[in-house]
Amino acid sequence: MTQTTPDLCDAFPDDVQVAGPIFRAFGGRDFFGGRIVTIRCFEDNSRVKEQVALPGKGKVLVVDGGGSMRRALLGDQLAQQAVANGWEGILINGCLRDVQIIATLDLGVQALAGHPMKTEKRGLGDVDVPVTFAGLTFVPGHWLCADANGVVVSNRLLLNAEHL
Repeated sequence: MTQTTPDLCDAFPDDVQVAGPIFRAFGGRDFFGGRIVTIRCFEDNSRVKEQVALPGKGKVLVVDGGGSMRRALLGDQLAQQAVANGWEGILINGCLRDVQIIATLDLGVQALAGHPMKTEKRGLGDVDVPVTFAGLTFVPGHWLCADANGVVVSNRLLLNAEHL
């Protein structure tokens, strides 16, 4: 059985940081975790498109969209590509769309809200830079685990690889 984020907090209280409870679960996976890959972008998901096209086994994409509630940084096509390339999950400080389809995919997805408007593609954004939101900093290469209870991060692996 997969551990939960409360289990991780109980077992490793000095090794985890907990994100503020601002996210809603949208994906088909209840629990997801892996090494953090980050993107910082604002209302432009060009870098998201590039990253989900890469192999993602054992990785979680953390997208800092600046908390924008005006554009969706992820839709069904990019989410399906993430599944095809083995990504464990995606955490978005912003919105997504195609909520009904994303809920059926074998992918952990948490975001602030759904929004029907797509982004403009301008090729803007930064990859693998520390990003700060929800009360903590997400560092590329650190570990993230998420479920319906919340999101926790650590600078060390807290689970066996079989749990991811």
